[in-house]
Amino acid sequence: MKEASPAKAYALHLGVIALLFALSFVLLEYHHGLLARIMVLAVFAMGYNMLFGYVGLLSLGHAMFFSAGLYGAGLAVIHLGWSVPAAFAAGLACGALLALVIGLLALRTSGVAFMIVTMMFAQVFYLIILYFAAWTGGDQGLVVPQSGRVLVLGDTSLGLTNPTVRYMSALVLFSIVLLVTLGTVRSRYGRVLVAIRENDERTKMLGYDIFSNKLVAVVVSGTICAASGAAYALLFGYVGSTFASVQYSILPLLWVLLGGAATTLGPLIGTLFMYYVVDITSGYTSAYLLIVGIALILLVLFFPRGILGTIRQRWLGWLP
Repeated sequence: MKEASPAKAYALHLGVIALLFALSFVLLEYHHGLLARIMVLAVFAMGYNMLFGYVGLLSLGHAMFFSAGLYGAGLAVIHLGWSVPAAFAAGLACGALLALVIGLLALRTSGVAFMIVTMMFAQVFYLIILYFAAWTGGDQGLVVPQSGRVLVLGDTSLGLTNPTVRYMSALVLFSIVLLVTLGTVRSRYGRVLVAIRENDERTKMLGYDIFSNKLVAVVVSGTICAASGAAYALLFGYVGSTFASVQYSILPLLWVLLGGAATTLGPLIGTLFMYYVVDITSGYTSAYLLIVGIALILLVLFFPRGILGTIRQRWLGWLP
């Protein structure tokens, strides 16, 4: 597989960012809001892809990292009255710390055992949210007040409830994470992660510390997912236990598989595809899940490596 030059790879990604920026001026209000949500959740999928796509670790616990950022930011605003930047930083810190602890414990296993252990930790986190319902809102969740969702930049105040501000904030987060991800996977460290995925024993023989490299990947992955969760709480004003359920650990896996694992733009394409298939079909029939299922089966048959993964394999081998 031919690798694209750095200039070509970054030009492609900057072009995607420019396209998303241009769409903010032409989209209808409904699609404007939906695309903002998709960009935030695509960051969640990118975090998952870092561990699953590039390290080969299948996790069913990433909802707890997303929820750590979600509750870390949301509760900081609701109960402590923190500003938007401080709340976002709190969400990142919660996700990074949780990922570090989970990584130290879960990486003692591998394969199916790793998947089960991460799912068990996620379920524990979910039950903790329900147990401390007085603080977290339990099943019903909590609404982040509009007064706390104001970004102050000098003498300027930007309300995150404003559709344009919300879209641009989501775009900034998406752009930063996309470019950081691209830089990471193209770096020496990214190549080590791929080597671990392909053959960790041989990589170990070459002198690399497998455990440390995997642990860093878990922390980076968890922090990216926490950034998505923190942004979701601040931009859309809601925190709820549903986001910590196992279902929300399966969704990023589905988005990554649809778009193409170990591709930098695959998570965006998978999230975008899944959201719009569900949105369009649900507008015509109550049996939309049947149509979604058929669409997914066809996609797996004709694009076995995901949309972007198959395109890279068959036609554009330079795609990162």
